[in-house]
Amino acid sequence: MKRRYWVILTLIFLVWLDWYIRAPDSRSRDMTSVIATQAGKELKSYPYQFKVLKIAGDTAYLSTPRSFDVPAFKVLAVLYPDLDTKNPNNPAYIAAQEHLGRVQAEARTIVLAQPGIKDVKWELDRDWLVKHGIEVPAK
Repeated sequence: MKRRYWVILTLIFLVWLDWYIRAPDSRSRDMTSVIATQAGKELKSYPYQFKVLKIAGDTAYLSTPRSFDVPAFKVLAVLYPDLDTKNPNNPAYIAAQEHLGRVQAEARTIVLAQPGIKDVKWELDRDWLVKHGIEVPAK
């Protein structure tokens, strides 16, 4: 009985610790709210919601579903399931890529306009990618 109690207590502690490490601070949550409230129609309706993961000094780290390690076609296939992502010359595919670029730039602009923020760095949203079945390279 005593052993079971300690196992349960340890599991609860580990879950809390994981949450604490991953949980964004209040300033990051506030900036994510600012993105949501100041976003234009295009950004608000985009299937991926950009969020501020952390703030270090005057730099905000924004989530992104793509990077050099995760090509756009993989992400766009999830965001737009009916899109032919196998043909990079497909006009709809090119438009979807440009759309992603526009909404990403808008999110960046909104964050850069906030007091105390001078730079934005993009951080791959590994949790979102894994949740949507996209293989994520090791850090």
